[in-house]
Amino acid sequence: MPILELLDYTGVAVFAATGALSASRKQLDIIGFLFLAAATGIGGGTLRDVILGATPVFWVVNPTYLIVCVAVALLVFVLAHRIESRYRLLLWLDAMGVSAYCVMGAAKGFAATGSPTVAITTGVLTASFGGIIRDLLAGEPSVLLRPEIYITAALIGAAGFTAATVAGAPLWLASAIGIGSAFIVRGGALRFGWCFPVYKPRPGRHPDDVM
Repeated sequence: MPILELLDYTGVAVFAATGALSASRKQLDIIGFLFLAAATGIGGGTLRDVILGATPVFWVVNPTYLIVCVAVALLVFVLAHRIESRYRLLLWLDAMGVSAYCVMGAAKGFAATGSPTVAITTGVLTASFGGIIRDLLAGEPSVLLRPEIYITAALIGAAGFTAATVAGAPLWLASAIGIGSAFIVRGGALRFGWCFPVYKPRPGRHPDDVM
């Protein structure tokens, strides 16, 4: 199986698992598992294809992606109760999904346009949008509002892959650089709490002080 196709299936499967784990945390029925798994698994890739004008989108062209989401949802439905810390597992699986999908999104964006800027942008959107949909539907705190680094990991992974590709690195090496750098950054954020300084508002000036 080609590297990019493997990354695509991996990203879909891992994100589908995070969606199904969110359903388990909310104690939903099997339909809820299936819906959250599919929405999370194919959400980022769907946005990417729509932006790039690649229609019909990937899962319409190849419904195997939907079958993967269904299979993962059923597996998690059966096994989720055996996992003691489902939220922690969800976060680490999400880190794996971000790492794989930021590279896949960047690769498709670069192949479609030849633009490094577009490649990095589609990489970030592909890696983050599925998680945003999952958290919105499940009523979880959004990945965008968590204190630790998230989007930056996708940005670094997509940029690393794109830079290596532009420099002429073989696909396997560029993919390894992108996936590895994204996972190190996101994993470090989860393990050590890496985050950027937050904005701290200051009192506004008194009207008499405004010139």
